[in-house]
Amino acid sequence: MGWLIDTCIWVDVERGRASPADVERYTGKAPVYLSPVTIAELAYGVENSPDPGTRNKRLAALNRLRKKPVLHITEETGLVLGPLVFSLAKSGRATQHRIQDLWIAAQAIQHGFSLLTRNVKDFSDIPGLDLVEYGS
Repeated sequence: MGWLIDTCIWVDVERGRASPADVERYTGKAPVYLSPVTIAELAYGVENSPDPGTRNKRLAALNRLRKKPVLHITEETGLVLGPLVFSLAKSGRATQHRIQDLWIAAQAIQHGFSLLTRNVKDFSDIPGLDLVEYGS
């Protein structure tokens, strides 16, 4: 058992809307992992900062998070993602503008981890995903 935490939760922690203890109420003592996709999204936020103070705060938060174990995107991840995207597209569900979320979901499925998110609508149609809504 382990947890993959969606980027939105880490942003909430960075902004003070949630604390690490709030996240731990969901995850308990189970291991928590980061996706390289989350690292990329947070690094984008650093680069997209409106001012140097915000940039430094975001960079410090990213550097703290980088101490957590990061899952690798592997051949197996691709073998989970490809059929998942095909299945969603075939059933008429959007895939083009949510590829980052689909990579995160594929990693959670690949490792049998629960995914904690505030944005349930981004993941609710993904079969085989153990989705947990933050704040519920």
